[in-house]
Amino acid sequence: METVGKAKRPSNPTGEDEQALPHESPLAHSSGAHGVKLGDQLERSDSPDASHQSHAKRIKLEDAGNFKLQSNPASQGERRNGVAPIKLESVIFSAYNIGITTADKDRDTSGSAAANDDAAEAAAHHEPSNAYSSTSGSTKRNKKAKGQNTSRNFGSSRDKVGLCSTRTNKPEFSPDECPFGDRCKFEHDLRKYLKEWKREDLTTFGAVCPVWDAKGSCDSGWKCRFVRSHMKEQETEDGKKELVLLEKPSNGDVVKPGAMGNGSQTVNDVSTQSKTDLMKRKFRTPKADAWIHWLETREKYLNNRQATNSTNSAGDGVEDEEKESGNKIIDRQEQDENRACYAEPPLRPAEKRKVYFGPETPVLAPLTTQGNLPFRRLCVSLGAQITYSEMAMSLPLIQGQKSEWALMRAHESETMPPAYSSKGPIVGLYENANDLKFGAQIAANKPWQAVKATETLTELCPHLRVVDLNCGCPIDLVYRSGAGSALLDMQGKLEKILRGMNAVSGEVPITVKIRMGTKDNRPNALKLVDKLVYGSFGSEDFGGGGPGVAAITLHGRSRQQRYTKCADWEYIADCAAIVNEFNSQGDALVDTAKELDERVQPASGRVFFLGNGDCYSHIDYFDHIEKAKVDSVMVARGALIKPWIFEEIEKGQYLDKSATERLALVEQYVRYGLETWGSDEWGIGTTRRFLLEWLSFSHRYVPVGILEHLPPSLQDRPPAWRGRNELETLLGSANYRDWIKISEMFLGPAHKDFRFEPKHKSNSYDIEAEG
Repeated sequence: METVGKAKRPSNPTGEDEQALPHESPLAHSSGAHGVKLGDQLERSDSPDASHQSHAKRIKLEDAGNFKLQSNPASQGERRNGVAPIKLESVIFSAYNIGITTADKDRDTSGSAAANDDAAEAAAHHEPSNAYSSTSGSTKRNKKAKGQNTSRNFGSSRDKVGLCSTRTNKPEFSPDECPFGDRCKFEHDLRKYLKEWKREDLTTFGAVCPVWDAKGSCDSGWKCRFVRSHMKEQETEDGKKELVLLEKPSNGDVVKPGAMGNGSQTVNDVSTQSKTDLMKRKFRTPKADAWIHWLETREKYLNNRQATNSTNSAGDGVEDEEKESGNKIIDRQEQDENRACYAEPPLRPAEKRKVYFGPETPVLAPLTTQGNLPFRRLCVSLGAQITYSEMAMSLPLIQGQKSEWALMRAHESETMPPAYSSKGPIVGLYENANDLKFGAQIAANKPWQAVKATETLTELCPHLRVVDLNCGCPIDLVYRSGAGSALLDMQGKLEKILRGMNAVSGEVPITVKIRMGTKDNRPNALKLVDKLVYGSFGSEDFGGGGPGVAAITLHGRSRQQRYTKCADWEYIADCAAIVNEFNSQGDALVDTAKELDERVQPASGRVFFLGNGDCYSHIDYFDHIEKAKVDSVMVARGALIKPWIFEEIEKGQYLDKSATERLALVEQYVRYGLETWGSDEWGIGTTRRFLLEWLSFSHRYVPVGILEHLPPSLQDRPPAWRGRNELETLLGSANYRDWIKISEMFLGPAHKDFRFEPKHKSNSYDIEAEG
């Protein structure tokens, strides 16, 4: 992703461990934390000269700080742009907060005020994005990685010597033999593995395996870090002691299993054979092949016709009668060729399953990295009604890459029907009981890739609400390949892609997510939305009408803007007016002679329109629906910072979650992560990594109980603050080492080889592919 207004962190000339501000660690608040002097805080600031200031100089700075304190606008109840309005008693006045360090100019290379999201997120008290070990106390910096968060190294979380897969879920004396025999590099002696190679069992969660407790069995078997909770040593008939795994029946009694069940709670699990067939190009996509052939034939015909017309227009010396006669012959030939070339698409948009979006269906945006299955499951438990997979690239899907197909997995809670109220717009034949929450999002730069990926998805993943095309991803790598937001400037290609996806997707509707445009001063979403609902010039070649998308989501920013400035909801309202007019026209013509051809209409008989950008409270949500006239709002960063925003929307009020309640959500996420990735060393490392990715957003939450003004703003950045207790202060820490401490509350000490590299703090890196 491109860097917008990068701010440089002042260097640390001493090379010593940099100390966090008091709000970054609760240790600073034990016994007399409220009596911390300004001079002490200045000593801990990130100013390059802070560690070398004399006592006399600190006294002068303290006097200056006291003067600033008296004239602080927050003390007079005024709200400052870009600064979270925290109550005075919770603010920690430091060199950064009162603006007396010389490093302030370096924090904003663009020269803008602190309200700029980039500058605020890259403030001096944040750690840089260099690699650090989670277990080492040293802050020795590695060579700065080039590019945009490329080569982020998370180390590895593995056993010293792994246990052979033939022994993972088997009793100690299992007769199964390893097919590799003596050549196998893994351990086969179970007792030796448990004693020498496997790390000690964890004592968190009461020393009971969360996966085994939830599912009744643990897929990780002997590799589980809680294995002692579901194993025992029993005596065999010949008097030997044998280690066996246990499963937990529904009645709660623990018995030896006859066969370990997988306890699967996920859907869209694509088989290994299907992925192998894709990799070997054995998986057939007949509808996509037919549509691609049809498109290529049409384009070849249109190019030839254009060339013929150009040649005819050059014949200036031909008499009018001869020219007219020749044109008639050419017209008849064109009609014959047109009949021969035209092929009806296999399916029309009207044959799709009906969907619904309304005020009662807040939508969780597709989020790269953070929008994983455990986080979506957490949001669904808090009231999210619609969810999307992380953005998947079409070509790797077609090639059968495991990592890309893993993004399509969904939890069974995402297959439940979304909320539906009869007060919303009436959708003919909509059956809420047959609807579900989960949709897939893909990106593509060529029609054939999108069409093949869509048919493959709908064939292999039976639990999909919609397939969404990403036309908003601002990442340079995606943009330069012609996918994501690059399609905003290639609207003809975009229309072909959407029509092709509609032709092959079976009963699954197609939706699209766009931005205002690629450049700040040249938004083109108005023109694009008009084409998406009415169709473009020449759409008759495709059967007429629009491409038949069931819903359009508009992010109120340009690609160039990334996540700086506020989303333009006035522009979103202008685009919504086009869609609402289209829907009104269709409603007015129902049961009349002028009723539009049903074959070219969207799946639900109307196009739903959603807005996206800066939704951080129920006030924002309902305000956007009322003023911008959108059907629903898609929530992205707001959900990452406080997932209970969906609960606030449902209840219509602010929820001042206590630190204990927020920590319980972290525990819930960890449980979901272990159920998804496993409770072995690798699964715990993976859960820890994605938990830290989420905490890099959630720490930005400022409790509403310490704010002077409401509603809070997503673009505001807080000064250094202390929570109402030590745990709240810890959860609000911007120091990634504190995030690791939080993870260790549930996952134990990190593996010695585990590493975590925080992303760049600029908000232009906030969500890589949310679009």
